[in-house]
Amino acid sequence: MQSRQITDPIQLQKIATTIRKSVVTSLAEAKSGHLGGSLGLADIFTALYFSVLHHDPLNPAWNDRDRVILSIGHVAPVLYATLAHAGYFPVEELLTLRKLGTRLQGHPGRDHGLPGIELSAGSLGQGLSVAAGMAIAAKMDHKNHRIYSIHGDGELQEGSIWEAAMAASHHNLDNLIAIVDRNGLQIDGRTEDVMKIEPLADKWRSFGWNVVECNGNDIGQILDAFAQAGKTLFKPCVIIANTLMGKGIRSIEGDFRWHGKVPTPMQAAEFTTELDKTINN
Repeated sequence: MQSRQITDPIQLQKIATTIRKSVVTSLAEAKSGHLGGSLGLADIFTALYFSVLHHDPLNPAWNDRDRVILSIGHVAPVLYATLAHAGYFPVEELLTLRKLGTRLQGHPGRDHGLPGIELSAGSLGQGLSVAAGMAIAAKMDHKNHRIYSIHGDGELQEGSIWEAAMAASHHNLDNLIAIVDRNGLQIDGRTEDVMKIEPLADKWRSFGWNVVECNGNDIGQILDAFAQAGKTLFKPCVIIANTLMGKGIRSIEGDFRWHGKVPTPMQAAEFTTELDKTINN
């Protein structure tokens, strides 16, 4: 079993905008959370869950499903919004984000009872090791599903990422696809000011990975990137997705101060109105 796959970029873009609206609304209700990165990743998550993944929202534990490892757990709002709109749980539950007793905590947790969560994420730098382990297990079990691991560019300053990258290449894990949210920003400012990570593509290649680069806010380019990554043989592949933090809300796009900032009720109303105009155009 698997969910219906959508290939029309226009339809997918409308879904991504709807997901952005849910992110804004849930964060405004919670008065806490991470907005900028969640908005920037909405197109990536839409492409994954509505076009690329083999998965079944009605059977989240389906053994042959593709696995999505969210290593940057603080962008949980976009994961939650995507799962809800894909049919994993009611959209109305998004308004419980970060509330006491909710299944939608600030970072995803497998023990919170929310379907579709593969990794309890908190400390950065751990997701690629988990994904590589899952990819090795799939190879050992002769399974054909893929593992998708999602990372922030600031997270690549963690040494554990590169240990996992080396291991994945050593084991020829062509069932592993990493996605790097390359928005050039982290909580303290520009990545290149905090700790340089360029030349990023060359680094991944030197660790034995295939590298695909794309505009991470262009649905067509994203789908092409996943198609190219899926054809990689005998080595893991990384998609470096160049995104814009806060994408969809012009007044906050590219502003690192919105990494962990939430909109006021008035701002949330303005943001959702702006997004509505995008859908209607």
